[in-house]
Amino acid sequence: MMIITCSDSVMAECSSALLVPEIAEQEPGYIKALTSSSAAASKHEFHALAQMAYYQHQDDEIEVRPLTGLCRIRRGNDAEVLESGLIIYRSVDGTIHIASHQGVNSKKLLEAANRYCTRWVRLDI
Repeated sequence: MMIITCSDSVMAECSSALLVPEIAEQEPGYIKALTSSSAAASKHEFHALAQMAYYQHQDDEIEVRPLTGLCRIRRGNDAEVLESGLIIYRSVDGTIHIASHQGVNSKKLLEAANRYCTRWVRLDI
C-alpha cells in the first residue's frame, strides 16, 4: 500500500494514485502514475481511475477533498511530492477519491489526467 501525507499528517492509504501537478494543465507530461502493484494492466487501471474521477466530478457524485501544504505519496522507501495540484487515488477498499490544493482548477486537471491516460492506453492499440 501507499500512504498519502499532507503537511506531515497521514491523509489516506491507497493502492493507486495519479499525481496531477498544476503545470499539467498546459503540459500533461508532468502527470505521475503510482501503484502498489506492477501488473501489466496498470495503465488500464489508471485510465479507469482518471475517467471515473472525471465523470463522477462532472456529475457531482464525488467530493473534492482539500489539500494543505506539501503532499507526499510514499511507496516503500520511495516518495513523490506534490506542491500544488490534484491527486486522484483509489483507497484500499476500492473507492475513488479526489483531493486538490486550494486555488487550482480541479476540472481542468481532471480533464488533463483523463486525456493523458486515454492517450497512454491508445498507444498500445
